[in-house]
Amino acid sequence: MGDNKRIAIIGVSTFLLVAMVVAVTVSIGNKNETVDNSKDSHVSSSVKAVKTLCAPTEYQKECEDSLTQNAGNITDPRELIKIAFNITITKIGEGLEKTQLLHEVENDPRTKDALDTCKQLMHLSTEEFKRSLDRFSNFDLNSLDRVLTSLKVWLSGAITYQETCLDAFENTTTDAGHKMQEILQTAMHMSSNGLAIINELSKTFADMKQPAGHRRLLKENVYEEVDAFGHIGNFELPDWVEDRAGVRKLLKMTGRKLSAHVVVAKDGTGNFTSINEALKTVPKKNLRPYVIYIKEGVYNEYVEVERNMTHVVFIGDGGRKSRITGNKNFIDGVGTYRTATVAILGDFFVGIGIGFENSAGAHKHQAVALRVQADRSIFYKCRMDGYQDTLYAHTMRQFYRDCVITGTIDFVFGDSVAVLQNCTFVVRKPLENQQCIVTAQGRKEKTQPSGLIIQGGSIVSDPKYYPVRFDNKAYLARPWKNFSRTIFMDTYIGDLITPDGYMPWQTLEGITGTDTCYYAEYNNRGPGSDVSKRVKWEGVKTITSQGAAGFQPTAFFHGDDWIRVTRVPYYPGGAGASHKTPTH
Repeated sequence: MGDNKRIAIIGVSTFLLVAMVVAVTVSIGNKNETVDNSKDSHVSSSVKAVKTLCAPTEYQKECEDSLTQNAGNITDPRELIKIAFNITITKIGEGLEKTQLLHEVENDPRTKDALDTCKQLMHLSTEEFKRSLDRFSNFDLNSLDRVLTSLKVWLSGAITYQETCLDAFENTTTDAGHKMQEILQTAMHMSSNGLAIINELSKTFADMKQPAGHRRLLKENVYEEVDAFGHIGNFELPDWVEDRAGVRKLLKMTGRKLSAHVVVAKDGTGNFTSINEALKTVPKKNLRPYVIYIKEGVYNEYVEVERNMTHVVFIGDGGRKSRITGNKNFIDGVGTYRTATVAILGDFFVGIGIGFENSAGAHKHQAVALRVQADRSIFYKCRMDGYQDTLYAHTMRQFYRDCVITGTIDFVFGDSVAVLQNCTFVVRKPLENQQCIVTAQGRKEKTQPSGLIIQGGSIVSDPKYYPVRFDNKAYLARPWKNFSRTIFMDTYIGDLITPDGYMPWQTLEGITGTDTCYYAEYNNRGPGSDVSKRVKWEGVKTITSQGAAGFQPTAFFHGDDWIRVTRVPYYPGGAGASHKTPTH
């Protein structure tokens, strides 16, 4: 009997038990440990199940203790995982209550801002665990691959939100940041354990499913078949995917021909003059594209597409014509997270021909133009203009095509699962004493599926930066967090990029991430693409075509149906997204 048929006829809990046994066996083998059967002989079945489930985790004792206290006589792996998720939700909630108490005794404005940010982020972290719990409670083996893929993304997002909470205290003068770290420690450890368990199950499922000798990253694409669209529930894809002709029209709708639900126009010729007013009309938990046409104009407003505003579509007249602009920034007292001119939290967002801008300038330091936390979000022919921290690709799955992103320091950053295809990265002139860095990816843990994939675009100089590009050096990346991961493929790299390529991240404790990051370049061109003089870090890798294949969109996203259905131009894999002609 083939592996796929064998898996199909066993129950979910039985499969999970098999996966757990495989996982713990591998774990024990890697540690060169042996099992003491005499000690285990008197341990209950439930305790054995808990130990097996917790084997792949980094905080193993905390995992075992918390589950042993709450599991009773339960041995069903599926129920144990649900208990683990519920414990984590409770721990985050306890942290949220303590945050409120901390907020009431603090007077420093920046600390209060950080605490407010933390409260929002912990709510988001809780929501990721709740939807993971809901999804995990309702699936069968036919959808297991898709479910585990989503759970890894969502749990990774929950971890990132907690880390972003702590980051908010970096420039405060009180000890609230240390207190917050203590408050969140248990929740963060439990979150890490949850992701490790799901990650191990996912790997084991892939190994059981594929023929021997096949690389995991190159396994068959289960989303390729057209019929698959009909088998994915509303939770995975909206039911409007079958209306492909209607979706395809989104890319052709412009001007007066656009059949938008609402039209926003500064000149009063639409339904609203404000984007925020238009967003109030979006149905809650919407399941079909809700099109908001934003006519040419400069919109001075701060916009948030809320988490319950799903399937929102912004269509503009072009990145330079339909612009949303703001100027919140760090120097004026706003934490990085809250400086965003536009924040996208609602899943399945699509932006076409829109400009996102933070006009604060280089002297104002961190100033985000666009922050994205929406799972399976797409940006096509958009512009993101700013200086430091322009595009905050914060969490979840994101796809960018034919976009222009401008900036100076870390101007594409975050911890999402993101592919930026055929995009142009324009380095702008920084302050006199500053150097420029294109990306700062923030993967905290090696089990997170996140990373930035730069494919088929170009990295060039803004005309004002061009004369000083060798004085104010530019780098491809620096490791914001220890397991920072960024891949540059099929990209034109101009002479602005220094031969070193990468800059270390300096903290008060010293340089971090140079050995644990994952940076790679493949099949790039241009005067800045010579890798012979790159820094000799352990984290800077050399990859072949086979290695690069694992970072092509289909493999990296583990399914790209949500991109294909929109008919946005897209290269799913293979070498060579088309190259743009670079300009200075």
